[in-house]
Amino acid sequence: MNRTPTPQDVPVGDSWEDLVTTALLGTDRRTPSGSAPGREAPVALLDAAAVQTVRRRAGLRPARAATRPEPAAEDPRPPLPPAAASRLSMLLADRSGWAASGRRGAAPDLTELLPQWLALANARGFAPPTDVLPALLDAARGRTDLRPAALAFAGPRALWLGRLNTDWRFALRAAPGGGASLPGPEEPERIRELWQEGLFAERVALLSAIRAQEPATARELLATTWATERAEDRLMFLDSLRTGLEATDEPFLEQALSDRSRNVRATAAELLSTLPGSALAARMGARSGSCVAVDRTRPVPTLLVEAPHQCDADMERDGVVPKAPAGRGERSWWLGQLVEAAPLGEWPRRLGGRTPEEIVALPVADDWQPELHAAWCRAAVRQRDADWSRALLGAPSAPEAGGPGAVSLAERAKLLATLGSTERADWVARFIATHGLSEAFQLLGVCAVPWSEPLGRAVVDALNIARDAGSYPWSFSGVMGLAERCLDPAEAGRFDGLTAVPDEPEGASPGAGGYWAEAFQRLTTTLRLRATMSTELTPPPSS
Repeated sequence: MNRTPTPQDVPVGDSWEDLVTTALLGTDRRTPSGSAPGREAPVALLDAAAVQTVRRRAGLRPARAATRPEPAAEDPRPPLPPAAASRLSMLLADRSGWAASGRRGAAPDLTELLPQWLALANARGFAPPTDVLPALLDAARGRTDLRPAALAFAGPRALWLGRLNTDWRFALRAAPGGGASLPGPEEPERIRELWQEGLFAERVALLSAIRAQEPATARELLATTWATERAEDRLMFLDSLRTGLEATDEPFLEQALSDRSRNVRATAAELLSTLPGSALAARMGARSGSCVAVDRTRPVPTLLVEAPHQCDADMERDGVVPKAPAGRGERSWWLGQLVEAAPLGEWPRRLGGRTPEEIVALPVADDWQPELHAAWCRAAVRQRDADWSRALLGAPSAPEAGGPGAVSLAERAKLLATLGSTERADWVARFIATHGLSEAFQLLGVCAVPWSEPLGRAVVDALNIARDAGSYPWSFSGVMGLAERCLDPAEAGRFDGLTAVPDEPEGASPGAGGYWAEAFQRLTTTLRLRATMSTELTPPPSS
């Protein structure tokens, strides 16, 4: 009869480290002390490990009890309605609409709806149920795009949990000053102490917070330690002045043009160029104005360009980078930087009182048009000048390669961002009506959500045209994904007729009709789910 071994039966000569080594080498090459090689050696090794485990645990002295953490701060926001709480748990379960075959299927992709759900919950001021916070923070840990909205929704408990679990430390890094409370304007002594003695993250958060409320006070605080800051810190602090940038910042920024760091000088020059009345903007305007003129001797007035022949010390101090990138001519590189930093409002006066549209329409001699117009595009984006953006965008029916000034669709997207949301959506809708969806993805990305009715109709009409042409929907998967997230949910009923499998035209891709029906069914289901989510997040009527 087999007998269960007792501790007295088990060899104890081997330490835990010896037993681990024996297990790694194998009992064929090494056996525990007091055990012979053979079939019983593995059993002897396991018995010895079990006894050593008991001894190690029995000999462990109990540690002093840790201090109980302070409770999390109270969250004053109202709790989620029960239906919305259930919906959040479902979204965090990470169920996807993708089938095992890789085909998306007709089910909504819940992971893509989570950002919209968080945005709605934050807009309506709800607090999360405590039991979902671990799953929410885990989701935000894996998706950086979720973090701002997820941390705003999680509220003060996210910081509390971040201090207890290293996996959620990103919550502390994302919070101003690592979650510590920042002094207010009424606490000048605490402000001075934190600014002089705080960690870098705390100082950045403090400067940004003060800048948002009292720009001049933040600038004066920065000036007190500017000369002793490290170059990389000066760059970060200087970047915070973008918030509330005003004419009174000019003397400080002019001083920064002489900084030892090239990156600091470049940032100071960029900020000054966004102030049309600054001395730097005037200097750059004069330099660029001397490079561009109207030739009235030709049958058609034409812009003549004479790019700079050198980059002198004054230009370099004003932010012009002297060394051109590989494959780029030095003179065109310098010209582009001068024009980009020059005030756009000066060009009509310098070029005969012409409007931006008339200036952009002028021919440019000697193949300088791409460089000149590209620099004007960058200036319009930097200075947020809607008139110049409209001129450079041109009509939506212009060739797909770009408008009269935009060198690419990426440039057009940046120019569109300077326009109001309604005008932006109308322009993109007309662009899609002319060119279809193949080039519209970047442009749709800058349109406000939910899309306006004309833009939504243009997108769906273009998708329907692509379906009737017999192409596969995979070529439009990016646009279809945007439509699921950005179309107005109230429009869902308009697409019911598109969910049927159409007759395949001659020459169509095999099975394309079924795939399109599935894609439109997923679209309508997603829109209805978004409408339901909004209803679930509607606060109950007050008593």
